[in-house]
Amino acid sequence: MKPVLRFLAALAVVLTQACSEDTPPTAPAIADGAAVAEQSGRGDGANAVKVMTQNLYVGADVDAVITALATPDPEDDVPALLAAVATVERTDFPARANAIAKKIGAERPAVVGLQEVSNLEIELPPLGVSIHEDFLQILLDALAARGLNYTVAIVGQNLVATPAPGISLTDNDVMLIDPAQVTVLSASAHQFTNNLGVVAPGVDLERGWVQMTAVIGGKTFAIASLHTEGTGPEELLLGLHASQVNDVVVSLGTASPAIVMGDFNARPGSPAYQVMQGGGFTDVWGALRPGAAGLTCCHLADLSNAQPNFYERIDYVWTRGLGEARGSQPLVGQVNRYGEVPADRFRNAAGQLIWPSDHAGLIANIMQVPGHDR
Repeated sequence: MKPVLRFLAALAVVLTQACSEDTPPTAPAIADGAAVAEQSGRGDGANAVKVMTQNLYVGADVDAVITALATPDPEDDVPALLAAVATVERTDFPARANAIAKKIGAERPAVVGLQEVSNLEIELPPLGVSIHEDFLQILLDALAARGLNYTVAIVGQNLVATPAPGISLTDNDVMLIDPAQVTVLSASAHQFTNNLGVVAPGVDLERGWVQMTAVIGGKTFAIASLHTEGTGPEELLLGLHASQVNDVVVSLGTASPAIVMGDFNARPGSPAYQVMQGGGFTDVWGALRPGAAGLTCCHLADLSNAQPNFYERIDYVWTRGLGEARGSQPLVGQVNRYGEVPADRFRNAAGQLIWPSDHAGLIANIMQVPGHDR
């Protein structure tokens, strides 16, 4: 088997970092719920747009499986696969989808950006294992059961893995919309220019993003949701993330107002973070919650930890043309996490308490203030 590092080394040769080292940090601009309510009721054309980003989590440590498959030793392949299957059963996506649908119903975001929207097929009769889960359909059914009419705006395929007979996984990015709030004008799915590609037999990592132009509250928005690569050594991923995020910034051009959200796999201050700042985008959490760490990743792989296990902030909502971190008209709104406090846990089919995902979701409610889209 070809080792992952061979592909990573080859990719490193072609990567260039699309970032500026002297981009200033995001400055704080605080807004509370009262400010949002006041602005929403002004009657001068100002209203709010609410979005949510959530990595759904495939339900097991995929990186551990990829690493096992990519090593020359075939003895670690089956144990890694079986461990992942057991974890998928414990993390119980149908139960998690119900919890996420409940949160969406409580928040009613206009747009929901989803990562790791998996189609999982595991059929291993000798082991008594039969798992067939279409995450998107399961979530849509959970939403419909609550009377929520969310529809699919766009689906983009990322990872495709058929590592062994009877096992297949397809990973997607998805944007959902509430058609009562959103009219989609156009939507498209894209692959990043630089990807890892085939890292092991049957495992092809070709990530990208989904993007749409839509009318919300009478204003035309460009909105993108992405999931950058998460497999590989940090020294390579820093450049890869910058390259991948730069693709999205270039694709959006000068569109304003614009929103970019998703799992960036990149910390504040990283090259990818600087690419977003260089594109004129404001980190919503950094602007509205200055001084709050806002960690979003990651719970244990089996979601069994009783207390939050987060150690980094890698999930974001970014805006452009809706107020800036610096300037006379700061960003106005609210941003909160979901899935980071013990009260967000619930019981799986076996009665065990689990989290809705290994990542926290972000819900951002941002004011559309006249004049900010220029």
